[in-house]
Amino acid sequence: MSALAVLWFFLIFVLIAGYFVLDGFDLGVGVLYRALAKDERERALVRRSIGPVWDGNEVWLLTAGGALFAAFPAAYATTFSGFYLAVMLVLFGLIVRAVSLEFRAHDPKWARAWDVCFTVGSLLPALLLGVALGNVIAGIPMAANGDYAGVPLLGLLSPFTLVAGLLGLAMCLSAGAAWVALKAPAGSAVHKRAAKLRVPCQVAALVLFAVATVLAFAVVKPVFAPGMLAAGVIIALVFLACVVASIVLGRKGNDLMAFLLQSAAAACLVALAAVTLFPNLVVAAPGSVGASITLMSAASSDTSLAWMTGIACVGVPLVLAYHVIAYRVFRGRLDDKDVNY
Repeated sequence: MSALAVLWFFLIFVLIAGYFVLDGFDLGVGVLYRALAKDERERALVRRSIGPVWDGNEVWLLTAGGALFAAFPAAYATTFSGFYLAVMLVLFGLIVRAVSLEFRAHDPKWARAWDVCFTVGSLLPALLLGVALGNVIAGIPMAANGDYAGVPLLGLLSPFTLVAGLLGLAMCLSAGAAWVALKAPAGSAVHKRAAKLRVPCQVAALVLFAVATVLAFAVVKPVFAPGMLAAGVIIALVFLACVVASIVLGRKGNDLMAFLLQSAAAACLVALAAVTLFPNLVVAAPGSVGASITLMSAASSDTSLAWMTGIACVGVPLVLAYHVIAYRVFRGRLDDKDVNY
């Protein structure tokens, strides 16, 4: 296995982590939308909290998919064909969310319908992306040529994958509540609701993480590469510490640190998935005719990976610079002059 293949394995998970951290709170805000906002002004405030950043945050998902296609085409073919219906539902949700946010301000007669679309369009990706990653870790039925050999959509559901999906959803809800608590005017009703919802969502994430861990070792039984089990234990402990610290600091009124620690916990989950899988890209379920797809069997040529690395050295800093500028320009809490309704 080449060093460039290993590099791109972890770079793809960095891109996934970037999406989970950045668009995760957008999705969480959408799912919690009706619980956080009770009147038109409050709903406008919640939408405004993600308005300047949500579309830029989606770039990380597109980049991760493109990088997987270019670096590991065999893994891309298996996952995207096997998860075809799930991927379509995720894309449908993202499209519906985008349309609802854009049309909501220009079509007041259909305001309730667009609000429902905003919530549903946020819920589908938040849940299904975790289910998909759970399947990659647990293993999927594979034919001899590497094609998915299971039942479409329903074949992707198992106790472990459902818990993984719910864990991803709980993390998005925690991040969404933490973001609104950070952006809403201090002491406002929206701020109080967000701060109140943040804790049960985080506790739910801790419980689901414990259940997922038990199911992983009792049912999935992952095979760790040398040194990766110790790394996984360390990452899991950091994840737990970040969530607990976020709860404690959030209860003390430090909304910024509560959000940052929650974001760090989300990144830890993706890192844990990476070390659990390595050096596999897609695990074949027990009884599959085909073998697991590994870095050695799926990687593109070193020439292709070298070109991708050069492009990434230029493109990733530009994307990061964009995000730094965007979040700096729109930093701070919102007030009445920021809200149009």
